[in-house]
Amino acid sequence: MCYFPLCYNPTRANIIAYREDWNDMASLVLCLCIFFLCFNMVQIIFLMQEPLSVLSEEYQSGSPILLEKIQVLSESYAAIRRTRGDGNCFFRSFMFSYLEHILESQDKAEVDRITANIEQCKKTLQSLGYADFTFEDFFALFLEQLENVLQGNESSISHDDLVQRSRDQSVSDFVVMFFRFVTSGEIRRRSEFFEPFILGLSNATVEQFCKTSVEPMGEESDHVHIIALSDALGVPIRVMYLDRSSCDAEGVSVNHHDFIPTVGDVQNTTSKGVSDSVKPFITLLYRPGHYDILYPKQSDKQY
Repeated sequence: MCYFPLCYNPTRANIIAYREDWNDMASLVLCLCIFFLCFNMVQIIFLMQEPLSVLSEEYQSGSPILLEKIQVLSESYAAIRRTRGDGNCFFRSFMFSYLEHILESQDKAEVDRITANIEQCKKTLQSLGYADFTFEDFFALFLEQLENVLQGNESSISHDDLVQRSRDQSVSDFVVMFFRFVTSGEIRRRSEFFEPFILGLSNATVEQFCKTSVEPMGEESDHVHIIALSDALGVPIRVMYLDRSSCDAEGVSVNHHDFIPTVGDVQNTTSKGVSDSVKPFITLLYRPGHYDILYPKQSDKQY
């Protein structure tokens, strides 16, 4: 850019060049303002709770099967909370749904239980050769969020605070990395169990799979990730599948799987029904390539 000293007598060419530079700079500033405005608007849209009817509107001109399945979903579920579609949507959905559950239930026993599991996950990573500095900050931040959703502390937060923190990438990305390390550690620890699943997805070894498909940010999650995270943290997860799969003779239905944590190295059960003693309190909606959070109707809540 051209700058004129106070004593400088600019030529016509200098003035034209200055104006062009200034116009370029003004355009750049305008573009940046528009970018940040759009970015902030998108951030607000993410993690907004909406009535399930928005899905019907979204697919109004789409597949009739999907519209029928949304109608079936609406019989048991009231709302949806969207998450950012950046490849981390499963972990972001799990993060918010779990912390929201603790905030609403104030289940101190559950916090104590998962804290003990997290300590075991640390030991697993250490035994696998991970240096503490590679994961300890991620673990510390999640434990801090866990403490903050319990009321009665100086650092306690409200539901609105939880939403804002979860939209803040400097917080949510660290928590996502916490989940990715926990997931990777569990897969590596039980490599013999997970190897057949991984071979069904790719030709990678367990170690290669963890390095390329679990630990990096932005890598999408499938049933291997869900089983590993559910088992490592001991948290049951229900996933409802909204897809174009054909329906059975009895009519339209929405497939779902319940990922129930294991005891020891017993296989994680993915089933359509679970025992009365284990009920998932996290329910996610899966549409091909993306996870969002589902909310049951009040009468169907587990707590």
